[in-house]
Amino acid sequence: MDKPYRCSDLLAVTQGKLAPPPCDLAMGIQIVHCERGVAQAQWVASEMLLNGHGVIMGGLVSAATDAVMAYAIASCLQDHQSFTSIDLQTTYHRPARSGRLDIEARVRQCGRTIAYLVGEVYQEDKLVATSTSSVLIRSSSK
Repeated sequence: MDKPYRCSDLLAVTQGKLAPPPCDLAMGIQIVHCERGVAQAQWVASEMLLNGHGVIMGGLVSAATDAVMAYAIASCLQDHQSFTSIDLQTTYHRPARSGRLDIEARVRQCGRTIAYLVGEVYQEDKLVATSTSSVLIRSSSK
C-alpha cells in the first residue's frame, strides 16, 4: 500500500474504482453498499479463520465489523478528515461458522470530533454479533 486511503478512496472501493485495503482482501470482506452513514458488506469467512472449536474466532468477527464501520464513517467525512477507532465492544449472540456472513454498520451520531457507530453481523438471517464503536475524527491542515 503506497499511501493511506482517504475517505473518498474508501468510497471508490465501494464503487469498484479502487482496490480494497489489504485487510479487507485478507479477510474476504466485500462492501456491497455504502452511503450516508450506512455500509453493508458480505464476508466470506474461510475455514482458515476457525478456532479449535470449529467456529470463527470472536476477535475476527469484531475486526470484520470494525472494517465495515470504517466505510460507514468515511461516507460522512471529507478527505481532509481522518478517523480511528477508540473503543470497540462486541456482544456475541451465537457462533459464526465459515461461509457467508452479512454485516451492516451505521453511524448513529457524528459530532465534530467523535462519532458513534453500531454494527450487526448475520449468518443465514440469524444475528451473530452486535458491535458498538466510538471513533475519533481528526482534521488535517488544508
